[in-house]
Amino acid sequence: MSPLSTVLTVTIQADPPDRLDKALARDVPEAAALSRSRLARLIGEGAVSRDGAPVTDTKARVAEGECYAIRLEQAAEVETTAEDIPLQVVWEDADLIVVNKPAGMVVHPAPGSSSGTLVNALLHHCGDSLSGIGGEKRPGIVHRIDKDTSGLLVVAKSDRAHHGLAAQFEAHTVMRHYLALVHGVPEASDPRLRGLRGVRFEQANVLRIATQIGRHRTDRQRQAVLESGGRHAVTRARVVERFGQPAAAALVDCWLETGRTHQIRVHMAYAGHGLIGDATYGGRRKLSPAAVGEQAAEAARDFPRQALHAATLGFVHPVTGEELAFEAPLPADMAALLALLRAAPRHNSA
Repeated sequence: MSPLSTVLTVTIQADPPDRLDKALARDVPEAAALSRSRLARLIGEGAVSRDGAPVTDTKARVAEGECYAIRLEQAAEVETTAEDIPLQVVWEDADLIVVNKPAGMVVHPAPGSSSGTLVNALLHHCGDSLSGIGGEKRPGIVHRIDKDTSGLLVVAKSDRAHHGLAAQFEAHTVMRHYLALVHGVPEASDPRLRGLRGVRFEQANVLRIATQIGRHRTDRQRQAVLESGGRHAVTRARVVERFGQPAAAALVDCWLETGRTHQIRVHMAYAGHGLIGDATYGGRRKLSPAAVGEQAAEAARDFPRQALHAATLGFVHPVTGEELAFEAPLPADMAALLALLRAAPRHNSA
């Protein structure tokens, strides 16, 4: 056994599941934070044994009272380089960190973006406080926001937090609200919206969009609403403010029931209310100077990114059980555009 490894002993309790990986996942101490998928990997690697003999079949039958030894290697250092990049930390403890990501920062290293990412910054910021995710010293990314979207992200620093947060995202119990500046104003009185597949209005003029989202048929870099295939996606949106005369733009509060790639951007464009500045999904639509004034129209035309900000994030702390909620104010670029739109002729609040 490696001097950098530890051994965890698990005794199978009464009425065990019918296969080893399931039984271990049920009976392993909660503090060990070992998911069934990781236990399956450990079994396959020969790191699980009974009476000194490795057991490598995840489907092996088990019996009450059997003892299994699980060899856990010390968390390995990852190849991603830690970089001293400033972070706006909203909350941090031993198990998780909440940050307000600036627009322009990629969340996770990928081909073409191997440095300057949020993960690079977190590796430097967290240092030795990372206890290991899946056997590696790395931050546990449980959700992402696009490079050019600003706002709140929660990241796990430990396995137990990673599992608990991932379960909440999978169960759609995490509260995520985004503020978006969009073309036009989504209104219940619009007959076009009422006739659009998957779109309806709920109480208090809340727009609900429920469709399948997947890769675009011809442009693989984009997502699209699909008639079949893809993954189910639900977005809700409520108009916060209207701008212009006639109404030409709106500040919209969007919240997610699911979390698909580019979901808000795709759904708002599908509804005919693409985000200002969204070169991928917003089309070539421009605000009329006659409706919002020259300054606001020019600022909207030149806005360099999708006008989208992850403003609110709420979840249950996966270790302490405390209910947490965070808010991040609009970044300077969106706040400046919003101020110009508010100065437009005769804008009205919702």
